[in-house]
Amino acid sequence: MKLTGNWSYPTAIRFGAGRISELAEACAAAGIRKPLLVTDRGLATLPITSDTLNLMEAAGLGRAIFSEVDPNPNEKNAEAGIAMYREGGHDGVIAFGGGSGLDLGKVVAFMAGQTRPLWDFEDVGDWWTRANTDAIAPIVAVPTTAGTGSEVGRASVITNSETHEKKIIFHPKLLPAVVICDPELTVGMPKTFTAGTGMDAFAHCLEAYCSPHYHPMSQGIALEGMRLVKENLPHAFVDGKDIDARANMMAAAAMGATAFQKGLGAIHSLSHPIGANFHTHHGTTNAVVMQPVLNFNRPAIEDRLAAAASYLGIEGGFDGFYQFVGDLNAMLGIPQNLTELGVENPDIDSLVASALADPSCGGNPVEMTEENTRRLLLACF
Repeated sequence: MKLTGNWSYPTAIRFGAGRISELAEACAAAGIRKPLLVTDRGLATLPITSDTLNLMEAAGLGRAIFSEVDPNPNEKNAEAGIAMYREGGHDGVIAFGGGSGLDLGKVVAFMAGQTRPLWDFEDVGDWWTRANTDAIAPIVAVPTTAGTGSEVGRASVITNSETHEKKIIFHPKLLPAVVICDPELTVGMPKTFTAGTGMDAFAHCLEAYCSPHYHPMSQGIALEGMRLVKENLPHAFVDGKDIDARANMMAAAAMGATAFQKGLGAIHSLSHPIGANFHTHHGTTNAVVMQPVLNFNRPAIEDRLAAAASYLGIEGGFDGFYQFVGDLNAMLGIPQNLTELGVENPDIDSLVASALADPSCGGNPVEMTEENTRRLLLACF
């Protein structure tokens, strides 16, 4: 009997325009009285962040903020955030922002009460059981982009600044206690971020849908997530104030991250080391390598993607789906290859080794080897 799996969808989500006003209620529900808001440098000075700090202060929650977070957050960012959390006597975290702010905020809440080093909790085997569960602080997550879906995930991606490897830190209690998905917070996103984060959501849904693992609930969520991206990302890109498109993209992002319990694949196993070494935007990198990966996986996914194309209203089966991805990338201004993205003088051997070591490659429909991964990577330039 091969139809086995571990499935979990317990996230409490407050979804809808204007629901950031419920932040104090969300903190109370999570048992947080003195939160530390964790976000990235770019968001720290924007009106949506100052407005959120004002909400916190008005509710008697203070206005403490940590924003020393890099686009690809690393263990040094985590150490600084943990130090501020401990010094401030905080009892929970508001993880606020895109993937970097959400991932770092979750790690601060996770690590603030631990005595072991961060890398002891990498997503390897049962390493998560090393954590002192009682010492993990509660998290309220507030996404301000529509891509990563980290707000509904039980893991964080943290870059090792010394080895330039992206590591996945996992624990069931990294799952936020309450999520506020307010699409109004995404209205001000620049077009390039709307495109890159949107394609990140699409990549999550696509890879989950193609993963060979058994998870029919995620399969359905992934398929509907792709439909939402197809029908709404172009509108959100052209008119950033289209609140319906923004809301549907925010839903698609959460759906993608929920769906990839089923697995990810070569798109992510390539983009993780590329991003860690060349500091490229994660979602944009996913979009750049997406078509080469589709070709790579075609023998295993052709029929499955033909079915998806039919559901999505795309003619031409696999070839039609492939062309749709190319047309969408072009419409969004995504670079055509990694060279255009700015990846210069890469160490191919190192990138191949890192891709094969990345846990995402285990969910790829075609087994990744040193030889075929090298060919795939070269096809991305």
